[in-house]
Amino acid sequence: MMFPQSSSRHSGSSHLPQQLKFTTSDSCDRIKDEFQLLQAQYHSLKLECDKLASEKSEMQRHYVMYYEMSYGLNIEMHKQAEIVKRLNGICAQVLPYLSQEQQLQVHQLSQLQALALPLTPLPVGLQAPSLPISASSGLLSLSALGSQGHLPKEDKNGHDGDPRPDDDGDKSD
Repeated sequence: MMFPQSSSRHSGSSHLPQQLKFTTSDSCDRIKDEFQLLQAQYHSLKLECDKLASEKSEMQRHYVMYYEMSYGLNIEMHKQAEIVKRLNGICAQVLPYLSQEQQLQVHQLSQLQALALPLTPLPVGLQAPSLPISASSGLLSLSALGSQGHLPKEDKNGHDGDPRPDDDGDKSD
């Protein structure tokens, strides 16, 4: 009785290697196909990653460029504001030397200039500039007054006991 069992085992075991051989070959083909699919996905993802990395570096380059421009403009605005302050100080010092009529003209021109400045609305999130409107209008008024005519010679040389000589101290005799 034992003998027939061993013969049935032998016949089963001889049939089993053919199934394993077929299954192993099929599994290898499936693994190969999956590997090729994963390799293709890896390649496409690598290309996409390289593309995104180049876009990132381009965006960073643009960001740095815009930041530098913004910083430069900010510095320039501060310089211009300082120039306006100094020029307004000069105008305030020169204004008393003008005749009453010219002072009145400057005042009227500054009022007209303040009204003529277009007030465009700022985009949301931006603040209004801290300089008063009359800061630039005073300069424009004085320049407009200067183009209308010059002061007479006695007004140029001395107001209210101004000790400056006519020829700036040069004695040519």
